[in-house]
Amino acid sequence: MTAPKPGSPATTAARRDILITSALPYANGPIHIGHLVEYIQTDIWARFQKLRGHNCCYVCADDAHGTPIMLKARAEGITPEALIARVAEEHKADFADFRVGFDNYHSTHSDENRYCATLIYERNRDKGHVTARTIEQAYDPVEQMFLPDRFIKGECPKCGAPDQYGDNCEVCGASYSPAELKNPRSVVSGAVPEQRESEHLFFRLADFEPMLRDWTRGGGLQEQVANKLDEWFDAGLKEWDISRDAPYFGFEIPDHPGKFFYVWLDAPIGYMASFKHLCESERGRAAGLDFDAFWGKDSAAELYHFIGKDIIYFHALFWPAMLYGADFRTPTAIFAHGFLTVDGQKMSKSRGTFIKARTYLDHLNPEYLRYYFAAKLGPSVDDIDLSLDDFQARVNADLVGKVVNIASRTAGFVTKRFDGRLASSLPEPGLFEEFTAGGQAIADAYERREYSRAVREIMALADRANQYIDEQAPWVVAKQEGQEERLQGICTQGLNLFRLLIGWLKPILPGTAEAAEQFLKIPSLTWADLSAPLLGHEIAKFKPLMTRVEPQQVQAMLEASKEDLMAPTSAQQSGQGGSEQPAGGAGHLARDPIAGTIDFDTFAKVDLRIARIAKAARVEGADKLLQLTLDLGGETRNVFAGISKAYDPADLEGRLTVMVANLAPRKMRFGVSEGMVLAAGPGGKDLFILSPDTGAEPGMKVK
Repeated sequence: MTAPKPGSPATTAARRDILITSALPYANGPIHIGHLVEYIQTDIWARFQKLRGHNCCYVCADDAHGTPIMLKARAEGITPEALIARVAEEHKADFADFRVGFDNYHSTHSDENRYCATLIYERNRDKGHVTARTIEQAYDPVEQMFLPDRFIKGECPKCGAPDQYGDNCEVCGASYSPAELKNPRSVVSGAVPEQRESEHLFFRLADFEPMLRDWTRGGGLQEQVANKLDEWFDAGLKEWDISRDAPYFGFEIPDHPGKFFYVWLDAPIGYMASFKHLCESERGRAAGLDFDAFWGKDSAAELYHFIGKDIIYFHALFWPAMLYGADFRTPTAIFAHGFLTVDGQKMSKSRGTFIKARTYLDHLNPEYLRYYFAAKLGPSVDDIDLSLDDFQARVNADLVGKVVNIASRTAGFVTKRFDGRLASSLPEPGLFEEFTAGGQAIADAYERREYSRAVREIMALADRANQYIDEQAPWVVAKQEGQEERLQGICTQGLNLFRLLIGWLKPILPGTAEAAEQFLKIPSLTWADLSAPLLGHEIAKFKPLMTRVEPQQVQAMLEASKEDLMAPTSAQQSGQGGSEQPAGGAGHLARDPIAGTIDFDTFAKVDLRIARIAKAARVEGADKLLQLTLDLGGETRNVFAGISKAYDPADLEGRLTVMVANLAPRKMRFGVSEGMVLAAGPGGKDLFILSPDTGAEPGMKVK
């Protein structure tokens, strides 16, 4: 059948073949709540399609290649294979506990992915879409390896900001090449990178410009995304470097020994590999899944990718071009989403709002977060905010106070007075029909990924159901003689309205829906089941389906997140980002370099010296900085220190401190800082930099 236009009204008239993917999480760190925005959004849509009766598969995989994984494994003293196997188990456990229902979860480090990546490369190569040329790259002479852009740091060539990556400045937003970076250093070893030549392979993206212009304006992208792609078209489509030099953890390119596929080449191919793995499994064979029916050039199936807005360039240009060049189908649509903020700000480790999935699960019901995200999510690429106060209020008011409350107010009477049996008819069938008629608008909202609208529609009907119960007051009727039939009818009506609400919420709250199905003693609900009432049926004794969110639970989660910051972790959590590119999105777990550990010889190079604070002054325009003039015994240094909340400048002059004397000068907005004072304490007013005055002299080395 022909795939419907993305965002068209939901229909069950024809059974659709649908394949859905989420961006692959990177296999060097844990899942956090920023990443969960995407997986929950995708899972809701996949569950909705299945609830409607369509042939829908949702696949994903760990993105398991690249330099960061190689270095992280080396730092831990294990093989990359051991690292990605451990992280895969952690990821799968987190996703399962958040009710993310993948039909298959695989790895890009797999036979299926090697096969598909090689096939796509060779087909494009044979058609002339791959070329080779020699380029200059940054090279770490200590580690003896070429450095990706994000493994080089230095001063921004535009604004002078220190500690910026080799491809863009996170202060002024400028883009540049690593060669333009001032005072560059290798993140891996600290050495000054050298420029060396190496032959690389390039994918000729411009070969596909006419096809890509048509595809990006064919209705498969959000308007904001299509407009952004127009900017890249106007700037000219550049060749894409698809190779990396050894040492590298990935797939070696068949006809170029010592060269490896760049991780971003085989990462999206992981979607194909995961589905291929499913098709060839016992479950896939039993379901009659055919790889070519979904990925073949003339496939009539629907293919959808959910991604973060930070990885649009790879998914909306390189990916369809690679597929087209290799005679595979292109995606039906790509749905990009925004980032997550917490209480209006970027997630923060110091505030405890950088929350790992497992930390959340240790304190709160995962369906609280699924519901809250759904209540915020629409079809746009706008960022969403997790307001913790609103989170508590909305979950308590909507799920506990409205939906679950309907069952808790009526089920007890059915159990105690009617042996758990519902009435054989509804006292107000018109009200039930009014509710079922509202199901189409809810389905349309789900189909268009307008989850916030679906939630509003459902909660409006929940209000109407509670109004009915308030008006009928079964607790009053229960005390009146001769009103047994009326009481049973009221409760049956209420529980049927509850069943409709929980059925519509099932894509969002699969665990709660399952518990409700057990309470109602019914098979797993489908959308079609909701059109007919449940009558003359025996139900189980009601047990609370959900409890209120308590403030102390949220606070405990935040405190535990702060503890996560202090404790050693199995993998660095550097935020939301893409592969060896600027962090900032939820498309992939960050592939940032891992600091690892240093040996004693490296530590011994740090020159710690006693310094007398000759002068201290506040820095105009900065709310935390003090400008210190430090006397090292005949030599003075200018140092900026973020300690103004802990010390009054007048109290510092003449006192001793300890400084790092051999730190390279760093240009800041307010001047050049020629060292660093050492501080201890949790921060704010509780920050200590002063050394006891025990006869130490300025310039004395600290041992």
